[in-house]
Amino acid sequence: MIKLTFCLVRLPHLTRADFQSYWREKHAPLVRSYAGALRLRRYVQSHTLPEDAAPWLSASRGAPAEFDGVAELWWDSMADFTHRSPEAAAAGAALLADEKTFIDLGKSPIFVTEEFEVVPGEK
Repeated sequence: MIKLTFCLVRLPHLTRADFQSYWREKHAPLVRSYAGALRLRRYVQSHTLPEDAAPWLSASRGAPAEFDGVAELWWDSMADFTHRSPEAAAAGAALLADEKTFIDLGKSPIFVTEEFEVVPGEK
């Protein structure tokens, strides 16, 4: 299983609430509409809670500023992840164009990983 992790920072003119609302209500349906063309297996959004939810957590580790959310996308294989049909290219271009309207891409790390389960989840 191949996973893309995207740590999102909102554009400066957006509040966290506005960012998360747009991401959930506008961008998520767009991703869903392109899932087949992208051979996407799964898409999960993790929305950061208010900044005062656990201030001790970051302070105890000397952590940098938190992200506004994390997007996780899964593919069954590298072949599916790297698949580049005309439909996949169009989907990728449309998603990137939308991301530019609410994500500060230059401050939002993105990386691809392979999962190794340590504590098994429910089957």
